[in-house]
Amino acid sequence: MEILKYIIKRILQTIPLLILVSVISFFIIRLSPVDPLAELKLNPSISPVTVEKERQRLGLDKPIIVQYGKWAFSFVQGDLGVTSTGEKVSQKLKERIPNTLLLTIIVILLTWLVGVPLGILAAVKWKTPFDRILTVFTSIGMAIPSFFLAVLLLMFAVKTGWFPIGGLTSPDYADMSFCGKFIDISYHLVLPVFVLFIISLAGLQRQMRANMLDVLDSDYVKFARAKGLSEFKVVYKHALRNAVNPMITLLGFEFAGLLSGAALTEYVFQYPGLGRLILEAVLKSDINLVMASLMMGAVMLIAGNLIADILLIITDPRIRGKA
Repeated sequence: MEILKYIIKRILQTIPLLILVSVISFFIIRLSPVDPLAELKLNPSISPVTVEKERQRLGLDKPIIVQYGKWAFSFVQGDLGVTSTGEKVSQKLKERIPNTLLLTIIVILLTWLVGVPLGILAAVKWKTPFDRILTVFTSIGMAIPSFFLAVLLLMFAVKTGWFPIGGLTSPDYADMSFCGKFIDISYHLVLPVFVLFIISLAGLQRQMRANMLDVLDSDYVKFARAKGLSEFKVVYKHALRNAVNPMITLLGFEFAGLLSGAALTEYVFQYPGLGRLILEAVLKSDINLVMASLMMGAVMLIAGNLIADILLIITDPRIRGKA
């Protein structure tokens, strides 16, 4: 019951944040001298009636405050308007959001499955050759920009032909069996997942290592060793539980970082995700698509932080009583 109350309280707290994000985003976009309907007007397949409806829906002939109010009212009603190509914004989001979530969730799972154990091992084997070599590799991973690594891997894929050079599926995807579709999607995910995994793994492993080193030097761990407990019990039963709590807090920030970092990676690999959609919409000054994509991105980031907070309450009884 306490957790349910906490979830409701956090959701209510996010409403002002979403409003602030929408206000800042809307005003920055509208301060641009570019006509938000310019692309619609230049598209011969879009009728003047559709352009006029969009003008009225956005209230472009009214003050900017009124324009924001009309946009917000339409957004709450679920009317997200049309893109510069005449497609419904809601349909574009339905196509892209699952792809971004798929990429992000896979990267987070792989990062935690590999990064946390490596961080523990590095802390237990502190100042050994294993720890020093791992520190060098993680430093390289943190120093390489995701965009640069993505370009290098794209060039590798083009020259070798071992991996697809873009997209999420092959041209004959619709004719494949279920197993064939699964393999095809997995094959296309290898390079973008690898890029984000390498960048995320470095920071997560170093953070876990630092947490474990700090906990292993605490008095209660020294007391447990003095009692004659095995090293396995000391590390995995006593130290790990306290060392992993800060990592759960970082989960929400990692989710946010992946969404922002995935934008350039998606663009390089032409991956049909939300980050690439936002970049393309900004380049076209597509106000409807930009605003809707930014709001959906903000909702996903807030959801990631909420999940991290809930997991922290479940794992740490001390926080549970303060929720």
